[in-house]
Amino acid sequence: MVRQGDTLVLARRMPARMDVAAETRLAAMPRLRLARQVRQDVWRALQRVRGFSPVIEVHAEGDGLRLVAGGQVDGAVPPGASAAIAAVLEDRDNRARWARHAGRGR
Repeated sequence: MVRQGDTLVLARRMPARMDVAAETRLAAMPRLRLARQVRQDVWRALQRVRGFSPVIEVHAEGDGLRLVAGGQVDGAVPPGASAAIAAVLEDRDNRARWARHAGRGR
């Protein structure tokens, strides 16, 4: 994990590299708790992609957050990978669970 100003990067491999990614905006909440939950869900969605290592970037912007989720892929990025990540990010149930989980740390 790396914190630089208003940005938090959660990744197992450093330096973090994004070969595939999707982005969303969320209400303000604790960034590390959010990043950990999103990382788990992105991993579950792409765990069959050989050599995939998730990377989550959370940027504080104004009264909310900009979250970029994706990761490094050792090899070819399969078609539909970014759409799969976007589906995870836009799922209402996921977003509600992330907010509940992140709120526990306040």
